[in-house]
Amino acid sequence: MILLMLDKHVLKKIKSFEAKNEAKYIGRVLSVADGIARISGLPQVAYLELVEFANGASGVAINLEETVVGAIVLGDFTGIKEGMEVKATGNILSVPVGDELLGRVVNPLGEPLDEEGSLSLSTRFPLEKIAPGVVAREPVNVPLQTGIKAIDAMTAIGRGQRQLIIGDRNTGKTTIAIDTIINQKEENVLCVYVAIGQKTSRVAQIVATLKEHDAMKYTTIVSATASDPASYQYLAPYSGVSIAEYFLSKGKDVLIIYDDLTKHAYAYRQISLVLRRPSGREAYPGDVFYLHSRLLERACRLNKEHGGGSITALPIIETQANDVSAYIPTNVISITDGQIYLESDLFYAGQRPAINVGLSVSRVGGAAQNKAMKKVAGNLRLDLAQYRSLAAFAQFASDLDEATKKQIDRGARMTELLKQGQHVPMPVEQQIAIIWAGTSGHLDDIPVAHIQRFEREFLDYLESQHKKVFDALKKEKQMTDDIVKGLTKAIEDFKATFSF
Repeated sequence: MILLMLDKHVLKKIKSFEAKNEAKYIGRVLSVADGIARISGLPQVAYLELVEFANGASGVAINLEETVVGAIVLGDFTGIKEGMEVKATGNILSVPVGDELLGRVVNPLGEPLDEEGSLSLSTRFPLEKIAPGVVAREPVNVPLQTGIKAIDAMTAIGRGQRQLIIGDRNTGKTTIAIDTIINQKEENVLCVYVAIGQKTSRVAQIVATLKEHDAMKYTTIVSATASDPASYQYLAPYSGVSIAEYFLSKGKDVLIIYDDLTKHAYAYRQISLVLRRPSGREAYPGDVFYLHSRLLERACRLNKEHGGGSITALPIIETQANDVSAYIPTNVISITDGQIYLESDLFYAGQRPAINVGLSVSRVGGAAQNKAMKKVAGNLRLDLAQYRSLAAFAQFASDLDEATKKQIDRGARMTELLKQGQHVPMPVEQQIAIIWAGTSGHLDDIPVAHIQRFEREFLDYLESQHKKVFDALKKEKQMTDDIVKGLTKAIEDFKATFSF
């Protein structure tokens, strides 16, 4: 009886069975070394297509030769052996995206690295995408406030711009980027920070700083640390910009920081050399320029018909011994819309942020400044550059004419005024007020040693006694006669009480 029932059950299954044709492309591993697998038997595989190894590991096809495919292994490659089967998945490499990513730390594949639980994201964006064309874009003319006086006044950044931060190691490049993220709290700008080849402890420190300033809630961190494979370091910036493009598609303004693209180029060079691609200058492959240009071109400001959002990119490049003429720095300088150049000599002399006024430039410039800032800081960059050269010359001159002496004195005060502490970004109306005080000559009789104390106390005085001036500056965004009168009266009243 039981056998009969089993037979009936088997017969039912046989009757309901439908043969399905499913094509699978299967190849074999020829060799594996340094995170790179060379595979034969997959002629149909596409560029950046995911492949699956028999042991469950994944890879990405990035080298398509006539008979061999070169794939970078995502994760641990030690379990992959010669002769192992490899299956083409038909899926192009993509990253999960969504609002859930805000406040999270993820790896380049979108997998969480923090202890906040798993992510349930159904939408995926491809890592590689063609940048929006000219027709979809709008001119960059809305400021992205960094909260750093020296940058907002002299090398203003606009939403949709690509502004390079360049300098030697330990000159404050990451600090500028983190301060800019902290300053977006009131600016309605979402942030993506991409850590490439950083120490894990450094990334943890950045997360702690952002949490301390309540900035993690609008920030996503994509981390590929120094201990991660070169494949992760290579994919990290593309993953970051794909996440940024999701927010862009919602019409949001996004700030993305690549820290840093020098290590990204190192990872790509390593991958290319193992893939036996022809090497060129400094052993980099010939397409290393395209590596960064196709990434940075995805930063843009879209017009209203295409959603009206923007992605502002702040790539970071590390130089060796202030050499901006090296291969990767010159490449990225030519791709970006300006650079903030940090000089180690200025940093060690106590000028922080250590911005070299002569070599720093914004190719968007005044178009991305509000009218008030444009007016008060119009000649500041030129004056400071002249001051630096005059101060160097004045060391050897015993006799100076009155005009030169006056210019040096004013320059020394403005240099002191532009110093700013770590993680204390300043609202733009406060920046305008204090820079106006310096450029209009109201600080000429204040000793240089007391400038920073004067700044702190004067801004507190304005906030408590003349709040209407700040409110008017925030609303009008230009230096009207009433605002100038209000500021003049406020500084005269304050100087009467200021002692030094």
